[in-house]
Amino acid sequence: MSTTRPNVVVLDYGSGNVHSAAKALERAGADVTLSNDKQAALRADGLLVPGVGAFAAVVDQLEGVRGGEIVDHRLAGGRPVLGICVGMQVLFERGVERGADVEGLGQWPGVVEPIEAEVLPHMGWNTVEAPQDSVLFDGLHDERFYFVHSYGVTDFPLEAYGPFRAPKLTWAEHGERFVAAVENGPLSATQFHPEKSGEPGIRLLRNWVSSL
Repeated sequence: MSTTRPNVVVLDYGSGNVHSAAKALERAGADVTLSNDKQAALRADGLLVPGVGAFAAVVDQLEGVRGGEIVDHRLAGGRPVLGICVGMQVLFERGVERGADVEGLGQWPGVVEPIEAEVLPHMGWNTVEAPQDSVLFDGLHDERFYFVHSYGVTDFPLEAYGPFRAPKLTWAEHGERFVAAVENGPLSATQFHPEKSGEPGIRLLRNWVSSL
């Protein structure tokens, strides 16, 4: 039986949470490299795209290291990518934040907009509603995860088409329902921070690493 650990590159493009994400992935069973090198990111078994801060700033930083191109090329080859927090949000078509309407990476249709809630940001632990056949949430259907955000996606229009399966959507609620995670072939993402979610977050990352 092979004991080889999958290699995961955490895309190091200037986002502030790369080290905590790397440590969590190592606990989850991966060999982790922090890099913005295109070839290293393309060769890795898995690529994690972290993100904190404003949508527009993260898009700009990703463009600086050709992040959109890296994600495109990996997905074209069926190679896994995981986005976290704003690293999930930028995978959508657009982000509307503080009056600015910014184009995202466009992997999924949908708009990242302010959540309608009495208290923002949505900060702290929350439950999620995951599909029973979820890979990410296998064994984690009663757990809570740690969120820090004021923006989200409340409408996900991509459905099954022809031979393609509909993405698996996980939802959460804070004022209104929003997308908490997406599993769409090789592309997965979470709005919450697995690396800040204690043991459930490590187990979720382990589920992803085990699938590589």
